[in-house]
Amino acid sequence: MDSNEPIPFNKPYYSGKELEYIRQAFASGKISGDGIFTHKCQQFFCEKFGFDKALLTTSCTDALEMAALLANITPEDEVIVPSFTFPSTANAFALRGAKIVFGDSCATHPNLDISSLESLITKKTKAIVIVHYAGIACEMDPLLELAHDYDLFVIEDAAHAFDSYYKNTPLGSIGHFGTFSFHETKNISCGEGGMLTLNDPKFYQRAEILREKGTNRSSFFRGEVDKYSWVDIGSSFLPSDMIAAVLYSQLEKYATIQQKRLAQWNRYFDNLKPLADLGCLELPFIPSYATNNAHMFYILCTSCEERQALIDHLRSKNIHAIFHYVPLHSAPYYQDKHDGRALPNCDRFSQCLLRLPLYNELLTEQVDRITQQIHTFFTYHRKACSVQSQSMSLQPT
Repeated sequence: MDSNEPIPFNKPYYSGKELEYIRQAFASGKISGDGIFTHKCQQFFCEKFGFDKALLTTSCTDALEMAALLANITPEDEVIVPSFTFPSTANAFALRGAKIVFGDSCATHPNLDISSLESLITKKTKAIVIVHYAGIACEMDPLLELAHDYDLFVIEDAAHAFDSYYKNTPLGSIGHFGTFSFHETKNISCGEGGMLTLNDPKFYQRAEILREKGTNRSSFFRGEVDKYSWVDIGSSFLPSDMIAAVLYSQLEKYATIQQKRLAQWNRYFDNLKPLADLGCLELPFIPSYATNNAHMFYILCTSCEERQALIDHLRSKNIHAIFHYVPLHSAPYYQDKHDGRALPNCDRFSQCLLRLPLYNELLTEQVDRITQQIHTFFTYHRKACSVQSQSMSLQPT
């Protein structure tokens, strides 16, 4: 292998059956939504992970917007959302007119700090949205207790969390609603796609209506009504069955995909632990109540400047590593609407977190090459900083 061959941040996985299943979808005579592969995918999730009801959507963003509609979010409401997340997490509720109240991350992990939430709850609070960052579960027991005490909806943004668990319970099955992403950067992908999970039967019928442009079309095709019509608000949240065909081809291989990703994740961790032991960087923290689905491998540098220097070093070696979210509380759209609270943990993760390449085709030798370059960087960067510091201390005053 060429030691300077480019290593991208991500490559979508191909099972080899995508085109075959797309042809089957065409042969069925139905390539719009709710075809044979849509039902196969939804059945897979319910049988494998025990979701009460799973509905494929065109994206995790759409699934979040459906959750906001099902929770009847209005301009009179407040919704607590982590600041360290993708804009879709907040957008879904901002679109309904709600005031977004941003929560800080934990000190040890980018997830929402559950211990700080009660101080954010007011009489207007209607929902708490949590993100299982990097597929690592938030601490759900105290969150559910808090939500019960204040009669709040809990929405799980499980975009990263396919095949991940909290105390042996699948993520996405714990709150009122769960939302998943099948974007090409996710463990299981169909390019663009998502899913809404419903954990209370009282939402089933309305969810189907919202997903079908506000009509009772699904009931009509089941023979439950003699015609379908506009009965509620809604939108076009239903993906083509061709998208579902691609997704199903990957679901069949999910165990192989997960095994490979976890092996890569563990090799990263083992190779970089000596640097963590020296205090050069921090490695991901996984609480005892959470499993690791190997969605992402990241490190924490000591500063934004050091992270950028490492990005530049890796790029010079044809390795593409990238940072992640800009905190939503300081983003251009919402910074003048934020209540002004400092969110220091969120800011630290935004400034110091660096994501390393992780995808199914990544080879062990490539992981070793990446980690070797990180070792090289810290060896020379820290020496250079030390020499510069000594030089500065010797300057005449």
